[in-house]
Amino acid sequence: MLAIISDIHGNHAALIAVLDELDRIGVEKIICLGDVGGYYCQINECCETLQARNVFSLMGNHDWYLATGEHCQRSNSANRCLDYQRKVISKINLDWLTTLKPKAKIDGLNIVHGGWNDPLDEYVMPSTEYFADIQGHFFASGHTHIPCIWSGGGKTYCNPGSVGQPRDGDARASFAILNHTEFSLHRVEYDFKPLQKDMKNAGFEAYFYENLATGTRIGGKIDKLEKQH
Repeated sequence: MLAIISDIHGNHAALIAVLDELDRIGVEKIICLGDVGGYYCQINECCETLQARNVFSLMGNHDWYLATGEHCQRSNSANRCLDYQRKVISKINLDWLTTLKPKAKIDGLNIVHGGWNDPLDEYVMPSTEYFADIQGHFFASGHTHIPCIWSGGGKTYCNPGSVGQPRDGDARASFAILNHTEFSLHRVEYDFKPLQKDMKNAGFEAYFYENLATGTRIGGKIDKLEKQH
């Protein structure tokens, strides 16, 4: 069994809950589709845990923002969180983020953070037409924070959803498992209140962390599987 996680976004409490569940299930390997950074304040803990567990990780767009010093062009809230993470992230962890790549192939699974047209920052809407010219049979990407499994044209795609910031109205951390040729989606509850306290102590207003209780974007919006802007 291969576990697929994505979009941790500095939420170490959610990451630990997912890893504990994966240990209970007994998965052989874990891969992360990117966005270890962004949004919440436990960036060092997340980087260190992934490295300690030897989790193969891709670079997400928020990881790229941290690694390059660039800013997000569409979200002032994201930039506020990134600015905080730039101040606290250790050099070792920042150096690790810079080594990550946005796409890979592992055990017959074609993975990216965003999409196959833009590995860092594309929001994938799976369809037969989309995957028609992409080689392979099994695909996975993150970035949308919306878990889904899609099949068509002899190909199967999975988005595991988000570990650290679910946006589908379900506050539980989300992940996926690939068992030979079959994907499955899973959720696990975790205690987000200590993270909310840490965010408050780091100087963030409730606006930046109250969404942890509702499974939404910062600001309270529930996302659906549709084109993002």
